[in-house]
This record gives sequence, C-alpha cells and structure tokens, in this order.
Amino acid sequence: MLTAQLLINKLQLLPHPEGGYYKETYRSDDTIQQNALPASFSGNRNYSTAIYFLLEQSNFSAFHKIKSDECWHFYAGQTLLVHVINNDGILETIRLGNDLLNGEAFQFVVPANCWFASEPAENALFSFVGCTVAPGFDFADFELAKANELIALYPQYENIISRLCRQ
Repeated sequence: MLTAQLLINKLQLLPHPEGGYYKETYRSDDTIQQNALPASFSGNRNYSTAIYFLLEQSNFSAFHKIKSDECWHFYAGQTLLVHVINNDGILETIRLGNDLLNGEAFQFVVPANCWFASEPAENALFSFVGCTVAPGFDFADFELAKANELIALYPQYENIISRLCRQ
C-alpha cells in the first residue's frame, strides 16, 4: 500500500521551507538569459524545473509566491486544496485530485506572482503532487508570506492567511 512514509523514503524527499517534502526531479540544461526575462528576475533562469511534493494531513504549504507560473499535477493520495489569491485579489480554492465528477482536477496552473498555499483536504492522509515551473524555479524568486503583511493587503481572508502562514 502506498503511504506518505513510503514515498518520502523511496523517493528521498526532503523537508521544504514552505512545509511538506520535496525533491527536484528535473532542471533543464538550457537557460534563458536575464535580458530576455521580465525585469523582476535577478539573473538567468533554466527553461523549466519540476519537483515531487508531498503534504501529510498534519502539514501545509505556507502562503508564498514565485515569479513564474507553476503547474501542479496530482499523482497519488487524496485531495489537495490549493488556495490562490489571484492578482485581482479574489481567493480561489482548487481541488487537485482524481475525482473529476466532483470538481477535482489533475492539473492546475498558479499564475506568476499570486500568493498561494496548499493543504490536504479534510480526512486526507496525504497528497502527493508534482510542480513544474517555467521559467525554472530559483529560490531568489521565492517569497514566503508574513501573515500580518498579507492580512493588511487582504483583510477579508484573515482566517485562512493566519492558519496557513508560518511567520
């Protein structure tokens, strides 16, 4: 039987700063030069990167944002809730999973520069997903939210922001 601990051990997943476990599985060899990227990027970036990402019921991926689009792919376990505060300030919750008849999706793209967090749905033991980023992920493009600053921007979402921030 597939379990979170089996996946963590077999795939050699490591703790992720935003919560959960991850392992980079792909980083393109070719790069996009900084002068061909938007001004917000501080250097060259790989074309694309991909990771495995696992969250157990007792954990969450804290609100954060990156400078690239991030495509989430559902693999195994139970439903993952991805909470996105879109650039228009509207909070959207996407259900990643394999129950298409009940509104779940196998994939979803979080647009660049949107604040987002994720957590296993209620009663889910774990969610095992993948994330593909283009231009490729670099920690220089990663910003972990501070709850008080995010609440100041979006006071209407204070409850979920307070619950899904680590600082």
